[in-house]
Amino acid sequence: MDEPSSSELLANRRHKLDAMVAAGVEPFGAAFDVTGFPGELRRDFVEGQKVSTAGRITAHRNMGKSHFLDLSDNTGRMQVYLNSKDVGPEASAIFDLVDIGDFVGIVGHTFTTKTGEPSIKAESFRVLSKSLRPLPDKWHGVQDTEIKYRQRYLDLIANPDSRQVFEKRIAIVREIRRFLEDRGFIEVETPMMQTIPGGAAAKPFQTHHNALGVDLFLRIAPELYLKRLLVGGYPKIFEMNRNFRNEGISRRHNPEFTMLEAYWAYADFEKMASLVEEMVCHVAGIVCGGPILEHRNAENDLVRTINLSRPWRRARYADLVEKAAPGWTSMPSEERREWCRAQNLDISHCAEDFEVTQHVFEKLVEEKTLDPLFVTHCPKQLVPLAKQNAENHSLVDVYELIINGQEISPGYSELNDPIEQRARLEDQSGGETQKLDEEFLTALEYGMPPAGGIGIGIDRLVMMLTGAESIRDVLFFPHMRPHEARVG
Repeated sequence: MDEPSSSELLANRRHKLDAMVAAGVEPFGAAFDVTGFPGELRRDFVEGQKVSTAGRITAHRNMGKSHFLDLSDNTGRMQVYLNSKDVGPEASAIFDLVDIGDFVGIVGHTFTTKTGEPSIKAESFRVLSKSLRPLPDKWHGVQDTEIKYRQRYLDLIANPDSRQVFEKRIAIVREIRRFLEDRGFIEVETPMMQTIPGGAAAKPFQTHHNALGVDLFLRIAPELYLKRLLVGGYPKIFEMNRNFRNEGISRRHNPEFTMLEAYWAYADFEKMASLVEEMVCHVAGIVCGGPILEHRNAENDLVRTINLSRPWRRARYADLVEKAAPGWTSMPSEERREWCRAQNLDISHCAEDFEVTQHVFEKLVEEKTLDPLFVTHCPKQLVPLAKQNAENHSLVDVYELIINGQEISPGYSELNDPIEQRARLEDQSGGETQKLDEEFLTALEYGMPPAGGIGIGIDRLVMMLTGAESIRDVLFFPHMRPHEARVG
């Protein structure tokens, strides 16, 4: 027989909806008391216990007067056995109008089937929400990436692997918070709308506040406000924040992303590197089971292995570039550009010399580094908010942590000299004083303690720990071009 068309399936569900209403059943029911969710009851199974639970029907085996269902949610699944004799003829007739995808509430007693499956023998059930659209095929899941990202709820229902990635993300964020709080850091909040976007070099999103009559910007980083709190006397602070940058979208970039920033008074970039190393290893142990991460593709083939075992390697920026491009340090500027062209490295004709070096670093060092590497002592042009190195004033005391071919975390010995800070910000703004955050500079003039600071891209960290190939795979709702047609 031919498979029913989509329109026929939708019409059939509408017909069942109408039949429920005609029978006096509310198809989008009210609250339902549960003693446990499906996965919880399965995990903590006790034979012969009276329970009530609710969930979405994700499997249905019809055996005439007897039915076996799977009720599921993010906690897991639980099998339900429903017999017409136990629930009565009226309820049984209503159950004939139930489809896979519907939410139902079940009351019954737990038992174990002959095959050893923990189950609930239903004594009553209630329709809680009628699904008017059929779910994706459970064996094939959601394969279309457009549907996967635009209709994440279908991906979560049909693809256990996707759901596991997000469960890990939730656990990673929870463990980071716990790790920092256990070490005396307190979580704070700073403004997401700012009059001057600062703390990073990025294009902001702009809006307007009617009551104040001012333009505002969605923050590109929380750094300048967090440092005000160091001035105010909080020595150990962190914020798990949302940042917004009006720039390109790629497998590593989303215009809205999650960043951890933390500041530790009287510490430096070396202490911050050790803190990050300990934290990431702690999180990997709790969430991933250990320091060895195996990244596999959709066919379960091993793509790469990352070893997070401590201690992590530390090396200077200039030494890494010199090793990747022998003789680089002594090359004149034009010779460096010729070398890049010979290596097929695309360099803008207007790029400054430090930007050319950075491009070489990104292509020949960063993208080729899998295991953790702290890159230290970077050129000060790259990091205008970090403390100048005491021995070489062209460098700053920073690290950049690279894992799996991308930057995961920068860390600084923070610049707390208000005079030097003003000079660097003026240089960064091209002399446009209206772009300077005068309130931040005023705060520095009251005195900020020496401090170490870190940033960690949470989305990239989750990618690295879970083996996800795209940032879209670790965001519930990644930004995409609007769909012109109605979804579904």
